[in-house]
Amino acid sequence: MRVYRNASIRTGGTGDTGRPVAQAMAVDGELIVAVGSEAEVREAAGPGAELVDLDGAAVLPGLYDAHIHTAQYAQSLGGVDLRDVRSLDEALATVAEHAARLRPGGWLFGGRWNSNIWDPPVQPDRYALDSVCPDLPVALPNVDGHTVWANSAALRMAGIDATTPDPVGGEIVRFADGEPTGILRESASYPLRALMVTGDLRDRLRAGQEELLSFGLTSVHDIDGEDCRAAYLELREAGELKIRVHKAIPTVHLEAAIAEGRRTGQGDDWFRTGPVKVFSDGALGSHTCHMHQAFAGEHDNTGIAVTPYEDLVRIFSTAAAAGIAVATHAIGDRANRLVLDAYEKIGPTPGLRHRIEHAQHLRPEDLTRMARLGVVASMQPVHCTTDIALVDALLAGHDLASYAWRGMLNAGVALAFGSDAPVESPDPWAALHAAVTRTRADGTPAGGWQPEQRLSMAEAITAHTLGAAYAAGESDRKGLLAPGMLADFIAVDTDPYLETPEAVLRTQVLTTVVGGEVRWQRL
Repeated sequence: MRVYRNASIRTGGTGDTGRPVAQAMAVDGELIVAVGSEAEVREAAGPGAELVDLDGAAVLPGLYDAHIHTAQYAQSLGGVDLRDVRSLDEALATVAEHAARLRPGGWLFGGRWNSNIWDPPVQPDRYALDSVCPDLPVALPNVDGHTVWANSAALRMAGIDATTPDPVGGEIVRFADGEPTGILRESASYPLRALMVTGDLRDRLRAGQEELLSFGLTSVHDIDGEDCRAAYLELREAGELKIRVHKAIPTVHLEAAIAEGRRTGQGDDWFRTGPVKVFSDGALGSHTCHMHQAFAGEHDNTGIAVTPYEDLVRIFSTAAAAGIAVATHAIGDRANRLVLDAYEKIGPTPGLRHRIEHAQHLRPEDLTRMARLGVVASMQPVHCTTDIALVDALLAGHDLASYAWRGMLNAGVALAFGSDAPVESPDPWAALHAAVTRTRADGTPAGGWQPEQRLSMAEAITAHTLGAAYAAGESDRKGLLAPGMLADFIAVDTDPYLETPEAVLRTQVLTTVVGGEVRWQRL
């Protein structure tokens, strides 16, 4: 038995807005057995309990990322990072510098470039990459992950040339003569992603979980592939898994997963099977999210339906019949409408919580429909503040509820917050700041973008704890600090309920506890 003491403990939930309700917490094994005053908790724990002093820190339930690509994030820690470059020339110089440090025989990976903010905002091509990497295969996803910029060596390895047709749900961008430019959108990039070999994923995930723990994350909904699942199971078997994983199933593996007998919720508190992940459309930054109305200045472009409606219905029905929940990526208002249509088409599915991942731009009338259907909104607050200028430029004049957190809560939609790392940083404190201010980290725009959609800090924290647990069907185990719940919590240097959002943005995690054990501590 352990007693964590000398703390200001926030037990969680939207009602947790006043003074701290507890100063100590008793933990037996992986479970909380008592929360309250130190005297009450020590009496409940008995005289032999080990005392752990938290030095007056604020304590919160462990944060839960409802949408993260942990394998991609772990791999990105050693990849080239193009987020901050501001021109094609700067991007190429950064790639060349990184390539010079690589050993022959691998791939150059990383990316997260954003040509929308380059000066000038040109779309790059393969010949630009060839100029700095003529032999090493290079495939670099853009910032939203829906477009890949490849060089000629990578295209050759993937067998993509002028004769390769566009796949369903994707586009091979071409020069006037039909030759690929090196820009591959949506499903056209899949052959390259399958070829990229980046070393021992188990080792990378082991290192990546340390980063996630340092941010205060104790659970994740992982959205990556079957290789990631296998690596996590190896870590679990070796006793090296320190975060709890709710693992999604890729659409392409759905039939095999069903044949194996997988179903959502299967597993234990450390590793469970999650939903099947389906793509309905692309992304705003790649101009591929599926819209009712064309993007400004692109009269014939309404995005890409990555998975046609009839296939959505078939996949949803197949999954639900096998006891597997569905998590569907939908960003554009047309994509969100079609996904809701498909969820409604398959009818009620007791015990399964279906989700829309991102749910960025909806028709206002679809908010109440989403609530009525019981569909969870799995959203990433920093996407909103990153995309402000892009939304204003591309979606001007559209009748939309964009990143409509307040509207969703008011309508009765369950919110689950995450990061979509490595598209964004996995830092949950940046997400909380974005959710309550609707501003960038520098405070712009003053007063917040569409400020009527802001949340309270209690609501934002709940979405990043109990809301994410609810989406996974785990709200009876996670998201609150109460007797019978898992002892997953963090000690931090800032009480987010009392401090300004700007102070919360600078929060440092001091200690991360998962299953009653200290898994990470700031030195």
